[in-house]
Amino acid sequence: MASVIFTAFAILPMLASALGDAFLLVTATRIMIFAMAALSLDLILGFGGMVSFGHAAFLGIGAYAVGILATHGIGDILVQAAAAIAVSGLFALITGAICLRTRGVYFIMITLAFGQMAFFFTVSLSAYGGDDGLTIANRSTIAGLRALDSNIGFYYVVFTLLLGFFLLARVVVASRFGRVLRGIHDNPERMRAIGFAPFRYQLAAYCLAGAMAGVAGVLLANQNAFAAPAYMGWQRSGDLIFMTVLGGMGTLIGPIAGAAGLIILEELLAKFSEHWKLGLGVILILIVLNIRGGIAGLVARLSRPAKSEGDRHG
Repeated sequence: MASVIFTAFAILPMLASALGDAFLLVTATRIMIFAMAALSLDLILGFGGMVSFGHAAFLGIGAYAVGILATHGIGDILVQAAAAIAVSGLFALITGAICLRTRGVYFIMITLAFGQMAFFFTVSLSAYGGDDGLTIANRSTIAGLRALDSNIGFYYVVFTLLLGFFLLARVVVASRFGRVLRGIHDNPERMRAIGFAPFRYQLAAYCLAGAMAGVAGVLLANQNAFAAPAYMGWQRSGDLIFMTVLGGMGTLIGPIAGAAGLIILEELLAKFSEHWKLGLGVILILIVLNIRGGIAGLVARLSRPAKSEGDRHG
């Protein structure tokens, strides 16, 4: 499934050019950016069992790293991304150290609280637009080059980063660290009994996920030429959770498929009615209730009989 999705992303600009549809390229870029954020959430939600309703805060931090630095004349994306990773990682370290001392619904509520604190902090930044957000005049440069000014150039930078993050996440999940994280998710007491410290592993995963989402925020600000407190709202965190659940938690490729599914649904339904969110909610409820394991689980179940049939004939 992963090879199919990434191949489709790789050739999509050629399809958009053949169809003369620039909006298709813009939408696909947006899908990949949110796929990166959802992928980072899957590391802590799907593999670590940490349901965070404040994950969008890291997305907003990355966006404001671009906007604030650009305001002060620092327009290189390498510097902006480094700042986003540092601030997102520090915010994750501080808040995660507090959040991870709780469990269950308490963890959910305290991550929501920290996310809302970040939201209202950016609202209070009157020097950087406050509640109205911050307009960014130009896209970032890469080592002084304006490679991101072209929509196709920007698309392939986003594609490369998404592919890189996906491969990084696969390495992390397959590593000893990833196996311990999954063990903590399944049975933290047993992992503690055999000598592992769940808190340290969970906090490290939380910081990694926050830093990855921060990079997604850098790209989102560049695409929209805008940074706003709304990027940090609990609604956006809810969207990321929906993407992860819709695609299939604990699969890595699932959040990418979920981001595509949710954004495409939004675009299609918005063409039919101004009350499209109601229809979207109904569709999402039906999908979650009837498709166990999300899109990735559905694809796996559909492909399994075909493989079995092929094995019998082979």
